[in-house]
Amino acid sequence: MGVAIWTLNFVVIFTLDNSGMAANNFSTIIFSLALAIALAGVGLLAISYKTQVLQIVFCGFMFTMAILSNYIMGTSSLNHSLHFNPLSVFSTLFSIFILFVAALAILFHFNKLSQSSLKPVSTLLMSGAIIEGYYLFVRVLPMNAKNEAGEFVPLTPFMLYLTCFVSLFILASLIASSTIVGRRLAKSDNTVSDIRYALDQSAIVAITDANGIITYVNEKFLEISQYEKHELIGKNHSIINSGHHPKEFFTDLWLTISQGKTWHGEICNRAKDGNVYWVDTTIVPFMKKGKPYQYISIRSDISSRKKAENALKESIKELEDMHYAINQSLIVAITDDKGVIIEVNEKFSEVSGYGRGELIGQTHKIVNSGYHSKEFFEKMWKTVRECKVWKGEIRNKAKDGSFYWVDTTIVPFFSEEGKPFQYLTIRYDITERKQSEEMLHRQDKLAAVGQLAAGVAHEIRNPLTSMKGYTEFLQLDETDENKQEYLEIIMEEINRVNEIVEEFLQLAKPQALTLEMKNLVPIIQNVVSLTEFEARKKNITLFSDCNEEEIFVRCDENRLKQVILNFIKNGMEAMPDGGFIKVMTEIKEDKVQISITDTGIGIPPEQLKRLGEPFFTTKKSGNGLGLMISFKIIESHLGNVFVESEVNKGTSFKIVLPI
Repeated sequence: MGVAIWTLNFVVIFTLDNSGMAANNFSTIIFSLALAIALAGVGLLAISYKTQVLQIVFCGFMFTMAILSNYIMGTSSLNHSLHFNPLSVFSTLFSIFILFVAALAILFHFNKLSQSSLKPVSTLLMSGAIIEGYYLFVRVLPMNAKNEAGEFVPLTPFMLYLTCFVSLFILASLIASSTIVGRRLAKSDNTVSDIRYALDQSAIVAITDANGIITYVNEKFLEISQYEKHELIGKNHSIINSGHHPKEFFTDLWLTISQGKTWHGEICNRAKDGNVYWVDTTIVPFMKKGKPYQYISIRSDISSRKKAENALKESIKELEDMHYAINQSLIVAITDDKGVIIEVNEKFSEVSGYGRGELIGQTHKIVNSGYHSKEFFEKMWKTVRECKVWKGEIRNKAKDGSFYWVDTTIVPFFSEEGKPFQYLTIRYDITERKQSEEMLHRQDKLAAVGQLAAGVAHEIRNPLTSMKGYTEFLQLDETDENKQEYLEIIMEEINRVNEIVEEFLQLAKPQALTLEMKNLVPIIQNVVSLTEFEARKKNITLFSDCNEEEIFVRCDENRLKQVILNFIKNGMEAMPDGGFIKVMTEIKEDKVQISITDTGIGIPPEQLKRLGEPFFTTKKSGNGLGLMISFKIIESHLGNVFVESEVNKGTSFKIVLPI
């Protein structure tokens, strides 16, 4: 800018010099050039420091002074004198100043506008200010020739004072400029120092050359790696390689940064003492002529985070294992505060026979067996709604109609207000345990009856024989038909009592079983065939179902037929209006199950519990000893009998025998 002002000034002056009396005061010419550069430099230095209004005004003033000083120095160097009107000179200087300020304001202050459209406007305004200045100075400061051409112009006192003033001004400007620049450099150094200190306190920094050789490490690098500085400088990062990552990992890293791209990732390193540590790493390549000449690696220690992640993964794995174990052994369901199922596990679906989609959105009424009373569930709900844990045993009904028992724990989850918002139900299948308890209960009853039979049968049988003999004797001599009828009734009752005594004796001293390997399929078919005619007479459809041709078990054929026949006849008696009896034989694991299912009137829960008790029966005539004997026969075969029943839907006797 200073050279431009100086050049245009002398072009204008020499062009307007018509006297032919050019002077040769070259020191003045050189001084005017230095003065123009100094004034323009001071102005631009100010505006480079800050681009506020005050700096723009000051820079415009310096440009104006550069034009004025160059015009005066130029006319003096050419041995011309100046005549001026102060008001005209001031007006000219002000107009030049305004143009400079406007050009600088457009270029620096209105920086939010598009620079591509502002630069040409600013350049035109600044050029116009310089040209206008010299054009107006020629008119308001006209030149008059004094000396002849070719003569040196002696320095006047005015020129001497002006030279001293300008020299001092330039010196002061340089000092000020150097001070400002020094302050800015010092501020930049402080900023860089602060950034470097902060980086050293928080990050692990290393610089390598293009070949990966370490040229710089900070204190944080030395602290975490435990190596000395001289042990790292000149080496590559393989010195801290832990061997955790495969070769391809580092190949990909080098391929990325060698292409001038920043690489970011997590690396496991090994310290000097052998301990490993994890760092989150960013490697930035610095390019020269399209190729990286050095790399800066900035790392942060994430060992604690990785340990936490590993601990979290282990915890998640433990939870997954526990979840798997629970799903394999426990029946789990979650309901909302109204008892609507919102989540079930696979075990629930497996035991109940319902799919997950069939259970979610329903209540537990879907598996209600009707075994428990209404008061039972009201007490249960009262407990959990009071935010107490409820425990108990419940009999449920599966989708296929079978019953199963579950040991149940209901845990309420309640909000901060103390109100339950959902319930976690954990159940354990105890069907086998309940069946075992039932079997033990029956065994206890059989043992009690056996002991009773041993004492009672002996005491009853002798007088019963005498009563039967005398009654038969009276029948021979009695001719009265009415009395004869009474004697027949007495004989029937004596025979009935005798049958009961015989059954007691079987319980007390059961006949020895002869166990042989027999094919169970024809045994069952034979019993079904024997009872089929009687079933048709009672409007009952009797059929058997077996997918196997041969199922061999160790059994006493006659006693086993007696049990199956007894259960089929019980089913017939439970269907006075006809129905269906299905005898199904199937293999389950290492056992065979014979299910005799009827569609009769069923057995109420309270009566179902008493089946097998002596002298308890659901039939109009009977003493209940038939079921006791049947249960004992199956137990002597090392088997079990399970009874399931629902009122008005039917009863199922399941005989389970080992194969």
